[in-house]
Amino acid sequence: MTTHDSYDAYARTRDDPRFTDWLRAAAEPAWTEATEHRFVAELADDTIADDVFRRYLVQDYAFVTTLADLVGHAAGDAPTVEATRELAGFLRTLTDEEDDYFERSFDALSVPEADRVTPEKTATTDAFEDLLTRAALEGGYAESLAALTAVEWVYCTWGVASADAALDRFYLAEWVDLHALPSFESFVGWLRTELDREGPTLSARREARVARHFRRAVDLEVAFFDAAYDA
Repeated sequence: MTTHDSYDAYARTRDDPRFTDWLRAAAEPAWTEATEHRFVAELADDTIADDVFRRYLVQDYAFVTTLADLVGHAAGDAPTVEATRELAGFLRTLTDEEDDYFERSFDALSVPEADRVTPEKTATTDAFEDLLTRAALEGGYAESLAALTAVEWVYCTWGVASADAALDRFYLAEWVDLHALPSFESFVGWLRTELDREGPTLSARREARVARHFRRAVDLEVAFFDAAYDA
């Protein structure tokens, strides 16, 4: 048995094991591919083409409603009032602050109304929505946390790494800022702590399902960035 096969096997090789560190290690090499993707590099050095970012942003906005549904479902399953409050706060960020960003960016990038309201989704976007829906409906709190943590942790990782980038286009600069804010980094840290607490209590079957959701989300992050270059 390798250390990636189960959390117990991983924990036996570490002095201070974390369930989320095991999930991340088990998601390699996709984790590194997602956090160091060409899209992320071009975003950070201000060389990304507008048409690439436009395609990406349209698909990301189409994906937000399903992501918000997942957060809301997790809030409903949360075991404590404090956890519900954390998730509800992030839900407000998704539906208020980020929505304003999308509207202004769509205007600047001349995104047609049809692409804002009823875009043609890529196969990757459909697959991502399917994963989040299954995580919310076919499992429990830990399954929802696994998918959500994978998505937000990837973004926090490249966001913090790109925080010092000097970007002229506001829609690039603000997109980096949204994912490099101390409040967002703190929220991702909280997600990890919640999943670190939940993970070791799971049955072997649920642990495998949680790890599968996490890995699938990271794989889809890579595919989501790839799709932005596919005209």
